[in-house]
Amino acid sequence: MSSVWSWYVAVGTVVSMLACFWLVFWTNRQRSTPEEIKASEAHLWDEDIRELNNPLPMWWLYLFILTLIWGGLYFLLYPGLGTFGGLKSWTQVRQYESEMALAEERYGPIFAGFAAMPLLEVANDPEALAIGRSLYANYCAQCHGSGALGAVGFPNLTSGAWQWGGAPEQIKATILNGRSGVMPALGAVFPDDESVDAMVRYVRAMPDGMDTASPAHSRYMTVCIACHGPEGGGMQVLGAPSLKDDVWLYGSSPQEIRKSIVEGRNGVMPAHSNLIGPDRAHILAGYVYSLSQ
Repeated sequence: MSSVWSWYVAVGTVVSMLACFWLVFWTNRQRSTPEEIKASEAHLWDEDIRELNNPLPMWWLYLFILTLIWGGLYFLLYPGLGTFGGLKSWTQVRQYESEMALAEERYGPIFAGFAAMPLLEVANDPEALAIGRSLYANYCAQCHGSGALGAVGFPNLTSGAWQWGGAPEQIKATILNGRSGVMPALGAVFPDDESVDAMVRYVRAMPDGMDTASPAHSRYMTVCIACHGPEGGGMQVLGAPSLKDDVWLYGSSPQEIRKSIVEGRNGVMPAHSNLIGPDRAHILAGYVYSLSQ
């Protein structure tokens, strides 16, 4: 914040609070002369609501005054008057770091204890699963859903179909390091729309077996085999999904498959190593693994 805006905010805040003090005392004063009383009681609203010469109840007045005093003390102790940081030098970053340090002191040993266990044991430990469920709700549910059933572009974690591998250590690596899956746009490879439609029909039929008589088969063996494999089983090293299990990350309709082929797809699983650390990732991996078992 520039010095001009800082002074604008600070002066405006102080003047507003002083004006509130003045308004409370001025409106609470009782008119003493007949002229003042007559002038005040001459005020009418809606034809029959007349102002009377009655001050506010004292308890109500004291609440206003205490509120203003509390506000003044707050502005002295905490940031609020432009760039003035307050006498306590409080910042939200320092508050966050303090609370995180307290949480780590309390829960760190618990997480470390589970992190020392093999992942398969974590996946079968009720207490670890309860912690993992809480971690999942905080860090994973936004994309994969509260029930881990996924959404368009976000895998279902309960189906047993794993794009990058479903072994416990592979899941942990995905959580810690993230993944980036790219389906390249192949629209330029196809000479016309009919050849694209043929490939769509070919791919949609793959869960029932490869149609080697299809005109798209030779093109699949030329263009798609490098990632999805000769049998369409996918390649987890590259994050290329299987085309044989009838699990479709972006939808199984002809329109969605056509879009994937022609325009490509870019899927990103963000890395969580800096966010949750290895111990929490270990527990979370055990929980995620348990969802598909």
